[in-house]
Formats: sequence, structure tokens, C-alpha cells
Amino acid sequence: MKAWIGGWSIATKLFALQLVMIVSLAAMAVIWIWADARADVERDAAAKSLAVAETLAADPYVATSLGTSQPSARLQPYALDVMDEAGVDFITIMAPDRIRYTHPDPEQIGQEFLGNIDRALEGEAFTETFTGTLGPSVRAVVPVFGDDGDVIALVAAGVTVSNTEVALGARIATVIVAALAMIAIGALIAWLLSRYLRRVTWGRGAEEMSRMFSYYEGVLHSIGEGLVLQDRSNAVVLYNDRAAELLGLPRRGGGRDMAVPLAALDLPPAVAEVLGRTGAVVDEIAITPTHVLVIDRDVIVSREGRGGGRGGGRIGTVTTLRDHTQLQELTGELATMTTLSDALRSQAHEFANRLHTIIALIELDRAADAAELASSELALSQALADRLLSAVEEPVLLALLLGKAAQASERGIAFEIDLPDRLEATSVPARDLITIVGNLIDNALDAAAATAAPRVEVSVRTEGDELRVAVGDSGTGPDAADRVFELGVTTKQAAGHGIGLALVRQAVTRLGGRIRVVGSTFEVTLPIARTAVPVAEAGTDE
Repeated sequence: MKAWIGGWSIATKLFALQLVMIVSLAAMAVIWIWADARADVERDAAAKSLAVAETLAADPYVATSLGTSQPSARLQPYALDVMDEAGVDFITIMAPDRIRYTHPDPEQIGQEFLGNIDRALEGEAFTETFTGTLGPSVRAVVPVFGDDGDVIALVAAGVTVSNTEVALGARIATVIVAALAMIAIGALIAWLLSRYLRRVTWGRGAEEMSRMFSYYEGVLHSIGEGLVLQDRSNAVVLYNDRAAELLGLPRRGGGRDMAVPLAALDLPPAVAEVLGRTGAVVDEIAITPTHVLVIDRDVIVSREGRGGGRGGGRIGTVTTLRDHTQLQELTGELATMTTLSDALRSQAHEFANRLHTIIALIELDRAADAAELASSELALSQALADRLLSAVEEPVLLALLLGKAAQASERGIAFEIDLPDRLEATSVPARDLITIVGNLIDNALDAAAATAAPRVEVSVRTEGDELRVAVGDSGTGPDAADRVFELGVTTKQAAGHGIGLALVRQAVTRLGGRIRVVGSTFEVTLPIARTAVPVAEAGTDE
């Protein structure tokens, strides 16, 4: 039985429970009303019987007839007439010794009265329900007093229970009809409610929904991507722990969460703008102060809505957040390594050409010219490397500047580096350093390449507990300096740009630094804690 009921849907269980409750309440109401009505009918019958019996006991005709030699001959017709007029089932006039003078059944005249008369013999009128010759009846027994005050006879009048039930049946029929109407209306309401629940629960049972909830909760909190659920009004209904981490939101409690309006959440503007839309989103990038997020958003449509049924349509959205921060950082590192590789390959090709020229000069017996060419080229290529190796103790920054210098040389752009005599290693994470300095130099190289005398100037120095990086170029600078760090804003014509400076601002903000634009120069200030590295270790690879 339990297994059978366990397969029912929530809607079916609720309908059955409501129907049982309605029928039970209706049955209890009928029983209570029937008992109350029965008591009322019996009280009415007892009162009626008592009134008739008292009237007869006080009738002088009855007292006179009792004094004759044949009381039954005079009292029997009289009792029958009163029965018909009063609407009672029997009137029995008897002697104090129970011998009947009257009875609806003439054969019972002269027989003993069945019932209690002790209280009446003591002069007290009373009523009772007793089973006599006519069956169960509600009766009243009243004493008849003589002139001397003694009890000379008793009058019993009553109504049979069968007749009280007839009177009761008319009242109960109305009650039963009302109860059936109540059951019908309650069943209809329960059916409509169960139909609604069947639609919203898709006919699933309580156990199945409990399992689904447990599974969904487990999946929701175990996946590595952020997940945000919104309703029709775009209020946030649910988000998992990963989403809370990526968006800087408080963790959800164990209780029931209410929908929170989007404006009430302290979301990064880029994410809030995407979540505020109504349509779907595919692989859209949003940069927050701490993360680079790739956002996908799907619209949830109810099953009924796909078929055109009532109550269907858009019920909300589900948004997934993927953290691409590390991927972007690794991409920046790869780009730097690629720059170094391309520069080395280009220089190898250039050096091969110069070596062939030197060999040709030697073969032409112009050894002095060959020596002068070789020494001049070596001095030019080694000067910058020696300057960087002697001044910069930050290996990542050293490699980055060498690579960018080679890249600038290959593109024919003058690359000037302003460094102090000694630049100690800092606590700035290598990936952030690559992101900030690498993207600023790349933008400067692109901007300078479009000018008549391309030039890029890089200044790196420490002042107190701050690292100051300034990158300028021979261009005119961005038109909208206040918007240049927004995602997608770029002065380049090619697609796919507009993310580098946004990543720079994100890294600077995450490190607690500042950035500003003065003309065509980008100035970055970062708080640092020096972690000096011995010069010997920094130059081990030389």
C-alpha cells in the first residue's frame, strides 16, 4: 500500500488527501447535526407528550370517569379522539396498579402497563424513552390526583421512535444534500488545485522531487563554473558558491532564499549590464576588478510554453560564469614569450645577413672594414642588454623589456628605456607585471607605428614603497582618456581589440594601484614590498 501510494504525484496525493478530509468533515458534520436533530425531535416529542398527559390528568372528565364502574367504556373513546387531535401515538390511562383503562390496541386494555411509574406514584410527572407494546417510544407519565390529594390514576402519552425518525428524516435529508453539495464543491476546488500543482510540478511525486532537489543542490555547488538563476523580472533567485566567489556576493544561507532585485546586489557594472538584459548571451567577456569572466546566458521557457499551453512562456534565465583570468594571464605570458622568440628569430636572420657581409668583406681583402662592421653591430646590440642586466633585478621585467626592445627594433621603432642605476626585485606578481607593462608597450608600439617618427619611451623606477611605470609614444594619445580602459573601447581598426587596457586596469585595481593617462603617456603606480635578488643570481644566465 505504501509503495503504491509512493508512486503518486504530489497533485494526486493532495487531491486524495483533500477529498478524504472533505468527506470526513462532511460525515462528521452530518453525524453531529443528526445527533443534534434527533435530540431536538425527542425533546419536542417529550414536551408534546407531557403537555397532552398533563392536560388529560387535569381534565375533570377523566377524574369523573375513573369513579364509575366501567372507566374504560368512557375513557377509551375519549383517549382515541385526543390521540387523533393531539397527534400522539398512544394515550394510556391506568390504575395505580398498572392496569390499563385505555390503549390504542383494545386487546391491551386490562393488561399491565409496561414502563416506569414509580416517580408518578410519588406525585411527580416525568418523561422517558422506553420500549413498550408499540415498540420504542418517547413517553410522559403524569399522576391524576383525587379530591383528597391521593394519586388515583396515571396518564401516559407518547410518540413512537419510528415516528420521531420520520420527522428526523426530513431534517436529515436536507443536511445530507447540503453535505453532498459541500463535498462536490470541495472536490472541484481540490481537483482544480491538484491540476495546477500537476502542471507546475510536471506530475512528479514528492520523493522524486526530493531526490531531484538533492541532486540539483549537489550539482549546483560542485560545478566549477558560476551559476546565476533569475526570474521573469530579472531578480536573482539563486546562485552557487562559485558565482558568489566570482562576483563578490555573500554565500547563500541554508534556509529558503528570496528573489533579490538586481539593483540590490553589489555587482560589477559589466556583469550587472549583462544580467539586466532579457535575451540570451553567448561567450560575452566581462572584466571585473578581480576576474575576467566569459558569460553565457540562456532563456528558460516552460514546457507548456513551447506547446502554446496556458501558463507557459519565459520563466527566467540561467547564466553561467567562466573564469578566464588565468587563461588571459597565460595568454599574456605566451605573447611575451612569442615576442622574444620572434625577436630572436628575426635577429638570427639579421645576424646571418651581417655575417655573410663580413665574410664577403674578408674575401675582398677588406679585413679592417669587416672588423669595424662586426664591432659596431656588437656594440649596438649589446649596449641595451648590458644596461638592462646591470640595472634590473626583476627577471620577468628584464625579459619583457628585452623582448619588446627587439620587437620595436624589428618594426623600426625607436625604443628608449629610462631606468635607475638599480631596480630591485619587487613583490608584484609576475603575471600582473606582464599584463600591465606588456599591454601598455604593445599599445604604444601600435600607436607609434602610425606616426612619421615612431618612438616609444618606457620609464620604470621605484619611489618609496611604490613602483612607477610610464609608457609613452610619439602618437597623440587616446581621444577619450576616461573611457579607454573600458572593455571593447579601442582606437584600432582591427576586430578583437579593446581588452588589453581593460586587463591593465583590472590588474592595477587588484594590486591596489593607480593608473592615469597624460596625453599619450600611461602612468601606473603600484604598491610594492622589495624582495631584493643578488645581482650575481640575476645575471647567471648571461
